[in-house]
Amino acid sequence: MNERLTSLLKFKRSLPFILIWYVLFFLPLCFGVNASEKNQEKTFTVVIDPGHGGRDPGAIGANVAEKDVVLPISLKLGEYIEEHLPDVEVIFTRTGDEFVELHRRAEVANSNDADLFISIHANSNSNRNIQGTETYAMGLHNSKENLEVARKENAVIFKEEDYDEQYDGFDPNSPESYIIFSLMQNTYLSQSLNFASLLQDEFRSRARRVDRGVRQAGFIVLWQTTMPSVLVEVGYLSNPDEERYLMSDQGQSYLASAIFRAVRSYKESVQRRTSVFASTAGSQDRVMSGSVKSDKVKLPSRGGGQTTTEDNIGFRVQVSSSGSLISLDSEYFEGLEDIEVYEVDGVYKYVTGYSTCIDEITEKRDEINELFPGAFTVAVKNGQLIPLQEALEEVEGKQDN
Repeated sequence: MNERLTSLLKFKRSLPFILIWYVLFFLPLCFGVNASEKNQEKTFTVVIDPGHGGRDPGAIGANVAEKDVVLPISLKLGEYIEEHLPDVEVIFTRTGDEFVELHRRAEVANSNDADLFISIHANSNSNRNIQGTETYAMGLHNSKENLEVARKENAVIFKEEDYDEQYDGFDPNSPESYIIFSLMQNTYLSQSLNFASLLQDEFRSRARRVDRGVRQAGFIVLWQTTMPSVLVEVGYLSNPDEERYLMSDQGQSYLASAIFRAVRSYKESVQRRTSVFASTAGSQDRVMSGSVKSDKVKLPSRGGGQTTTEDNIGFRVQVSSSGSLISLDSEYFEGLEDIEVYEVDGVYKYVTGYSTCIDEITEKRDEINELFPGAFTVAVKNGQLIPLQEALEEVEGKQDN
């Protein structure tokens, strides 16, 4: 293992426990509070991020630069949303030809408690025959092609001042730097992938574009956002026919319309689920009363009928949280075989599944994400929730001994 990889792993292990706790547990609760305030005027916030800008042209076609294609598409998208979805607030990271740092783009979304972040880009390739749209969610690349796309988009940080300090030494040109993305927990991955699928469906059916699929890669701008987020490549400027389409008013309108339709569908699905949650939140037919599982949780027996001991660390899947108790047999939890609840500082966290193996519970989480998008892994010890990173390091320490 070379020095750079070693330093990256040390960096990850040295992340403060409070940061992990904040990302996994506290952020969703903060959004819930802010959402109730926001609902007085708007029920949904979309941040539209036209890629590149200013001194950063992005990909260069024979006749146009990426920054000059994605901006009009983004502005049209904003117009469609504002016209047809009056309860949606639209926020742009840029509305003109200006340079905006990657971390600033994420800050715009985070500071406005956005419900959805859409970063709009155009691609290029040495093969001039390649064309079509592709949508990325945050994750570890599974092909050299995905890595190359992320590398090109991330390279904009070299145009920023103090980029080495701002991005903790991340080097877009070093494959080893991307290992950190495999170690990060993305609470919103499932929702991001769901929205990405809606986008690709609309591009294919509405705009009649070649569907290059939903993908994952390590984009810095997605890494730093704290809501469902995607990066959209609306076409290839290196393809002469597609470049003309991307430059045309009709092509830009079709692409913006396709994205709008995906936003509308995604918003409706989110609000349907929120409505079910709200309608069951006051149900008392089987709500647990009094102190809610603050003592040791009775966990399923493991291997040979032996139950866990006080010192054992286990992993579970959190599917939801609320400020008031919800009936455990509510239709909201339909599809789950078991459900338990923990109280943490007056907030109730609903979990399911159990394993002492992080890989097993990860598989369980992926299954549950089909029913509960955004479900994520949590750790328990002595009947209490503990920070996931703390649990992983304790397990690793026991294995080393």
